Amino acid sequence: MCGITGIFDTRGKSDINRAVLQRMNDSQQHRGPDEGSLHIEPGLGFGHRRLSIIDIATGQQPLFNADGSVAIVFNGEIYNYQPLMAELQALGYVFHTKSDTEVIVHAWEAWGPDCVKRLRGMFAFAIWDRNQQSLFLARDRLGVKPMYYAVLDEGALLFGPELKTVMAHGGLKREV
Repeated sequence: MCGITGIFDTRGKSDINRAVLQRMNDSQQHRGPDEGSLHIEPGLGFGHRRLSIIDIATGQQPLFNADGSVAIVFNGEIYNYQPLMAELQALGYVFHTKSDTEVIVHAWEAWGPDCVKRLRGMFAFAIWDRNQQSLFLARDRLGVKPMYYAVLDEGALLFGPELKTVMAHGGLKREV
C-alpha cells in the first residue's frame, strides 16, 4: 500500500503551498512507511508515501519520463507490467527501472488515456503531462485502490486515497 496525493490549480499557475501539501502527505504516512516525497511546480503539487514492493532500489516517485515532460504518482500493482514492458520496448521505449510505475509512464506516452484499458491490476495514479498541460487521474475498474477528489471554489483540484488526506488540505468544509 502506498499513498498518493496532489493539488492541481485548474485555473492557472498559482503557487502550491508546500506546507499544505506536506500536511496532506503526512496524513497518509501509514500508507507508506519506507519513503515520502513532494514535487512542486507552478500549478501542481504531488505527494507520495512509498511502501517498497517492486523494484525496491529505483521505485521513487514521482517518476518522470526521459525528457521530464510526464510525471506520475502511483499506488498499486500492475499484474501485466512485464508483457506491457516488452511491448513498449518493441515500440522503442527505453526503461531505466524495473518498476510497474515506469510502464505506466511509457504507456501514457504511447497510448494516452487509453493506456488504462491495457492495465490489469489494482491501481490509482495521477499523471501530469506538461506538454498538454493536463492532469489525468485514474483508478482500477473495481476501485480496489480508492481515489477521492474535490474541487475548491478557487479552482484547486485535490486528490488522495483517503477522505482524510483530502480534508487535510484545510479548504473543505465538513458538511453534507
